[in-house]
Amino acid sequence: MKNTSPQAGDSRRSFLKKTTTTAAAVTGAGLLRQSIYGQSQAPSFNVKGANDKIVVGLVGIGHGIGKAHRDSIKKNAAANNVQIGAVCELWSKRREESAKICELGEKDSYVDHRKMLEQKDIDCVVVATHDVWHAPVSIDVMNSGKHVYCEKPMTRYLDEALAVYDTAKKTKAVFQVGSQGCSAQTYHKAAELIKAGKIGTPVWGQGSYCRNNPAGEWNYDIELQNAGEIDWKHWLGKSGDRAFSPDHYHRWRKYLPYCAGLLGDLFPHRLHPLLLMTGNPEFPRRVVCTGTKKISTDRDVNDTTQMICEFPSGYTIFIVSTTVNSLGLDDVVRGNKAIVRTTVGANKVELVPERPYSEEIDQQLFDGLSPGEAIGHHEKNWFDCIRSGKTPNAGIDLAIRVQTIISMAEISERHGIAAYWDDKRRRVTDSSGKEFRIGYDTPTTPSLAKV
Repeated sequence: MKNTSPQAGDSRRSFLKKTTTTAAAVTGAGLLRQSIYGQSQAPSFNVKGANDKIVVGLVGIGHGIGKAHRDSIKKNAAANNVQIGAVCELWSKRREESAKICELGEKDSYVDHRKMLEQKDIDCVVVATHDVWHAPVSIDVMNSGKHVYCEKPMTRYLDEALAVYDTAKKTKAVFQVGSQGCSAQTYHKAAELIKAGKIGTPVWGQGSYCRNNPAGEWNYDIELQNAGEIDWKHWLGKSGDRAFSPDHYHRWRKYLPYCAGLLGDLFPHRLHPLLLMTGNPEFPRRVVCTGTKKISTDRDVNDTTQMICEFPSGYTIFIVSTTVNSLGLDDVVRGNKAIVRTTVGANKVELVPERPYSEEIDQQLFDGLSPGEAIGHHEKNWFDCIRSGKTPNAGIDLAIRVQTIISMAEISERHGIAAYWDDKRRRVTDSSGKEFRIGYDTPTTPSLAKV
């Protein structure tokens, strides 16, 4: 890591440097998590020894992210001292394909995740299903005495997220949500600087995740043409009863019964790191979200979404995401004295003082930070925490705060309200205290009734 700073300019700056106590540098990821969240998670009921092999089960390997986890865990198995012990997938073709790739027999290949959890040697499970099954599978896994890596978003709806949170706290399972940016050292360095007071008081942050796909985002190739090779009713879960649709199966991210679109798929990649960067992630106070569907008309979900989130401390975050224009924003946290900027895909952090504070704060550049943003690093962090009992980089306390924001944003956009968080009742309301919600029983049409 290289730290590039301007030379001291005059005696006043030198005086300030000599008389200001500098916070100790936090270099270890575990120590950094302690400084951000106050304490590490107590050792769980199933902590593995440093030399013990961890056996992993995979649930949902029928689409891109599931296959990515399968291949990454297999590739890094020796380095992480892990092995894949079972796979679970509804579509027979992909279940058999993955079992062969993972060198597993028929007895280690499952249709129902509950049967897989009866396999005694499995220590932990990666949940990479579509969003409808994130909560049920995660809860079953934790209640069976195993740890969870659940792909983002944490859940489809907020009530499910709260149930997952309560289960994680009850069981003390090591829960990691799959927002891999949280294991990139850039965001931990930013959190270190902010926690040390280098930007003064955090005022507001910004971020984005923007793409431009002329073929339409999430229009994946359609392979499965009929329901004969899949338990379609099982796949639907709580999302409702409807006829088999190859488009819904392969391109489920376009449809509200299964996901929240941009809010569920792309927003988590920015929200988790931006909250981590503050050094003190909060539950939201108020969320306002708008969205439009101007270009992509073959779907329920919007192709452009903007969100403002206000926190009890007065800090705010603005995030925008679109699938029809690729020009985005840097990840920036602004304070009253300086800003911290991280650039997506670049392993660097910049500390830039505001002009009135340039004599007090040095401009600094930290580059070459490692590890970067990658699924493999995030998986390794999870495995390390299973062995140590520490809190993973995207653990349950961060995950529930992010999912609360995502769910409130969806409620705000679909109901057309400013959504408020009632912390005592764990409910979403409008400004008058009237409760609002969205769930599996909510119509997907734009006109929604109050609860």
